[in-house]
Amino acid sequence: MSDIDIQTPAAFDPFADANAENSGAGTEDYVHISVRQRNGKKSLTTVQGLKREFSYNKILKDLEKELCCNGTFVQDLELGQIILL
Repeated sequence: MSDIDIQTPAAFDPFADANAENSGAGTEDYVHISVRQRNGKKSLTTVQGLKREFSYNKILKDLEKELCCNGTFVQDLELGQIILL
């Protein structure tokens, strides 16, 4: 038999650098957008990580108009203010 050197690939975490440097929400310029499919055509979209100096009311109004949907704000202790669409 021949000796074959088998190498297993290590796990790769694309967000490791961001998680190591940023432990608080809103301190970096990252915006997290999550789309979750509910049932049928319905889905839930969350936007978090926007800077505090932005006008959330204007952003929400523009998103509602562009995406033809309803939206609201949710205040979270860890993540800050979140836009739900």
